[in-house]
Parts: sequence; C-alpha cells; structure tokens
Amino acid sequence: MNTIPKKNVDLIIPVYNEEEIIKHTHARICAVIDKLPYQFTLYYVNDGSNDRTSTLLNELNDSRINLIELSRNFGHQAALTAGIDASKAEIIISMDGDGQHPPEMLQEMIELVIQGYDIVQTQRIDKYQPSSLKKKTSSLFYKLINKMSNTKIVQGTADFRAMSRQAVDALKEMHEYHGVLRGMIAWTGFSTIILPYQPDERSGGVSKYSLRKMLSLATDAIFSFSLVPLYIGLSFGGLLLFLALAELTYVLSFWIRGETSTLAPGWSSLMFIILIVAGLQMILIGFIGVYIGYIFQEVKRRPVYLVKKD
Repeated sequence: MNTIPKKNVDLIIPVYNEEEIIKHTHARICAVIDKLPYQFTLYYVNDGSNDRTSTLLNELNDSRINLIELSRNFGHQAALTAGIDASKAEIIISMDGDGQHPPEMLQEMIELVIQGYDIVQTQRIDKYQPSSLKKKTSSLFYKLINKMSNTKIVQGTADFRAMSRQAVDALKEMHEYHGVLRGMIAWTGFSTIILPYQPDERSGGVSKYSLRKMLSLATDAIFSFSLVPLYIGLSFGGLLLFLALAELTYVLSFWIRGETSTLAPGWSSLMFIILIVAGLQMILIGFIGVYIGYIFQEVKRRPVYLVKKD
C-alpha cells in the first residue's frame, strides 16, 4: 500500500540568553509536534548568547534540531533571517524561544497554509496589560507606520507566523540590511489570514527587547517603508518660503506708503527667525542623513548575519 509522504515543516526559533527556559520551551513544542502528522525540523538560531543556551540545546539530543550559531548578537530580525535562509520545507513557521508564542496553535497554522494561505500571521491580543507603556508605544508605532507608508501592517502582529514555500522564496529575494520582516512580508502581498492569539507568560528569564531595541526597530520600519520624513522637509521648506514672502510683502508695504521710519529694528524677532530656520534645517538635514546612512550600509553589501562554523 502506497503511503502519502508527510509534509515537511520547519520551525525557526531565535534564542538569546534563554538558559532558564529553553528546555521547557523545547519540551512544550515537542508535546505538540509529536502528535502531528508532519515531518518537523527545528532551526534554533543562537543569536550570540553568552550563557549556557547553546550547551543546553546540544544536550537535548533531538535529531530534529538544527542549531545555527551566529558569531555574535546580530539582533532578532537577523536571527530570524538566518533561520529562514536555512529552511527548506514546504511550510515554515517562525516563533520566539521565550515561551510566549503558544505552540498549541501550530496545527491550526499549518492547516491554514495547506488550505491555500501563503501567510498565516498571528495578532497579539494582550488583555492583561491594557495600560502598559509597551502596549501604548506599540500602538503608536503601528498608527504612525500605517499613516506614513503604503505598506499596511496590522497592529499587534508578531514574528509568530507560518509561510508557504512561495512566500519564503519571495522574502529571500529581498536583501535588506535593515530588514523589518513584518513589513517586508506585508509588502509581498501574498494571500494572508490573521490569527489572533493570547500570549503566554514567560516561564523564566527576562525580555531581551529593550526600549533601545524597540526604538531601533521602529526607526528601521519608518525609514525603510516611508519617504514621509522627506516630504515633511519639503512642506516645512514651502511654509518658510511662504512666511518669507509674507514678510517681504509686509516690509514693501511700508516703503510704498513712505512710512519706513515706523519700522522697528527688530533684532530679537530676526534672531528668533534665524534660530527657527537653522533648527529646521538641521532637522531636515538629519532626515536626509539617515536615508543616506541607510543607503551607505546597503551598498556595502555586508551580510545581515555571520554563522560560526564548528
């Protein structure tokens, strides 16, 4: 009797200093995938951990594990990219190694890809922290990026998603040094379904996503997917030209009426205008500088990540 070959599924799991919970996370994933009729490969991407994360992963002695060791900490997006580049399966699922992405959703995500969706994007629904600073700043980020860019990113989306081989191959064609995967995947336009989920509490360790890293991710997203900052500069320039024309018209009116003697010296107002113009120029030059900096880093063609070889 002919048997139908099992579909191959790759799990991409970036980890960074997760020695406290990595065994628990793996055991929980295995408790789910051991019951599913698919062939799994688990790509753990060690993003330059300086604790025992790598040692503990090797001790798991699971033949399905493929450990990718990065030479240093390149960041979450780079680690995800390393796993995606290494993947070969028909279905690829990325999830975090901190235990907050529930593996119990894997079966539903795989089934949706099999039904024909190229991207199954999860959406974080956090009911227990309605007033947290992280939630408010995250909401502000999504509102800004969706107003400033033609690429729409659903609020609350995470890097917990399933993708078809077609979507992954398209994503791998996008060689961006400052890549923001949730924006790049939305940009591809492949058939997508949103799957809400309630994040689990961390079973140990602390979040590695500091305020600095969140701001860096937001900056990458804004400057990678929008030219609005440049248009803001053009608008300010136009406004200043209009104000300069209005001032010129006002001064000329005194000359026409022969009332130049009534014009005040106006040293303070002149300095005020000079300072405003100079400040705006510095801001706008800064915007241009950021874009040039991004171009500079792209044209150098440095790899997004480096893999350590044994």
